[in-house]
Amino acid sequence: MKTEVTLTESAWNEMTRHAVECFPEECCGVIIRRGDLDVVQRCQNIQNLKHKQDPINNPRDATIAYSIDPQELNVVLNAAAASGATLKAFYHSHPNHDAYFSAEDKAGATPFGEPTYPDTAQIVVSIYDRIVKRVRAYLWSPEQQDFGEVAVTTLPL
Repeated sequence: MKTEVTLTESAWNEMTRHAVECFPEECCGVIIRRGDLDVVQRCQNIQNLKHKQDPINNPRDATIAYSIDPQELNVVLNAAAASGATLKAFYHSHPNHDAYFSAEDKAGATPFGEPTYPDTAQIVVSIYDRIVKRVRAYLWSPEQQDFGEVAVTTLPL
């Protein structure tokens, strides 16, 4: 199992800027690896829409949950595949909370008990009052049948 996730500095900056701009709601997106570049693709958090349409089955709003539109995600992933790029990570923020991989995060990443994208990192950005406090990454361990925290490092621009 890999022991770290390395991001380019520009991807780190774009991802954390996205968290700041969306605060106090959760941001979400993907990081695509294209050649030597990590490209951040922001996605719309549709959790408020889901909550409004069905508050019984979606009791949480976008301040404490995120949901990427499956159609939007398909477009992003198909475009990446068509250009020879690969999916490197999913990311989202935790406004006014620590950067932990919650039970809800795990359930979303493993809808059928196994991760949909087992080789893809899950990155969580902790942000308080528009200040990023911590970024953590999690990778799937087939042996543990769970996500484990790994180091996050950046490469200079």
